[in-house]
Amino acid sequence: MSLRHALLGLLADRPASGYDLLKLFDTSLAHVWPATQSQLYGELNRLAEAGLVDVSAEGPRRRKEYTVTEEGLKELRAWLVAPTQQQPQRSELLLKVFFFDLATDEQARAVLAEREQRATAYHERLMELRTALEDEEGPFTSNGLIALEYGLRRAEMEWEWARWAAEQLG
Repeated sequence: MSLRHALLGLLADRPASGYDLLKLFDTSLAHVWPATQSQLYGELNRLAEAGLVDVSAEGPRRRKEYTVTEEGLKELRAWLVAPTQQQPQRSELLLKVFFFDLATDEQARAVLAEREQRATAYHERLMELRTALEDEEGPFTSNGLIALEYGLRRAEMEWEWARWAAEQLG
């Protein structure tokens, strides 16, 4: 359900087209809740059918601009204060770790080194994003920086864990 609420939250700030929302996702929410174009447009249609958003304007090439309704704001606010559901976490990396005994130590270290490199590269991208956001203002920026900090800390943890795990191998 979080894609629904992400769209409602973005539309609570200002009306936007599906294209505008997709660009916003790519520059902000994609790090915490990625969505494809088809998922986004499908969800916008479901939100409109449920009366949670209205089409406030239509332009050339069937471009629609959406606005959140009062009912949509009500749902968004209820979701914000509801307990967060713990999602089952799947990790291909940790599944591989369980079966490292079927690989050589060198192969296992290569898997861990690749994770370390990915975590480092992700951390660097987030640092670039944080630098770009330093001059921005507004609730999306301040709240986004809090979410960004979570990503930075998680990337650091993954990097440290990968190095530690490599040391644990014979």
